[in-house]
Amino acid sequence: MLVSGKELFKAAKKGGYAVGAFNLNNMEILQAIIEAAEEEKSPVFIQASQGGIKYAGIEYIAGMAKVAAEKATVPIALNLDHGTSFTQTVQCIRHGFSAVMIDGSQHPFEENIALTKKVIEVAHPNNVSVEAELGKIGGVEDDIVVDSEDATFTDPQEAAEFVDRTNVDALAIAIGTAHGVYHGEPKLDFERLKEIAAATDVPLVLHGASGISDEAILTAVPHGITKINIDTELRMAFAEAIKDVIAKNPKEIDPRKMLGPARENMKQVVKTKMRLFGSSGRA
Repeated sequence: MLVSGKELFKAAKKGGYAVGAFNLNNMEILQAIIEAAEEEKSPVFIQASQGGIKYAGIEYIAGMAKVAAEKATVPIALNLDHGTSFTQTVQCIRHGFSAVMIDGSQHPFEENIALTKKVIEVAHPNNVSVEAELGKIGGVEDDIVVDSEDATFTDPQEAAEFVDRTNVDALAIAIGTAHGVYHGEPKLDFERLKEIAAATDVPLVLHGASGISDEAILTAVPHGITKINIDTELRMAFAEAIKDVIAKNPKEIDPRKMLGPARENMKQVVKTKMRLFGSSGRA
């Protein structure tokens, strides 16, 4: 069933677990996420990034996701990941997205607040949740690139002011994660996370979580992280399965025999994450 992101955030914060947010690019990825959620009896965010929308088209993304959500027995929110403009967030709301993220972290603090409030004025009357970002998370997220020298950690006091002035539903914070593949083990600033959680009463979101150790996740969730974004690990699982099929049968031309194993491989990744995040059995 398709629900507002507000419902998933509220339940996760109350229950002390995190909901996984997995990026959708094609039908097989969507099926893998939904099948995993059903088998784990877990709520889930399915989300479309800038690259996903460009690749598949917003009509296909929204259409596939809504059909999947209507057939599913678990609560599902369809989220815009890293929305870059007010116009795009409105377009997604019109196409039935039940959650949007407006990423104003590239802008100065006051401009970020103004943009977030503008999106909220449209989203909240339509029962659509709004996630914002404060602090710049390094790495590459499709069309969004933040160099390591430009990445900045979230300031706890700024976070408190931002939440108070915007009434945002969730806040993505920068505590040492990065988008894409990590080179070496990332070091998360858990003291900063604790300070942000103490200064705000809003669900917190961890981006760039692919490759973060299980121990780090298990430390972050009890300190306010209620949504965790996973994309790179799904891509890796997809690619590994395809390569394996072709390696075993170089003459294979049936896409179903390549995409089927890829779907199963991704499903296992999603199920593992749901168990780790504590969302299994929470639907």
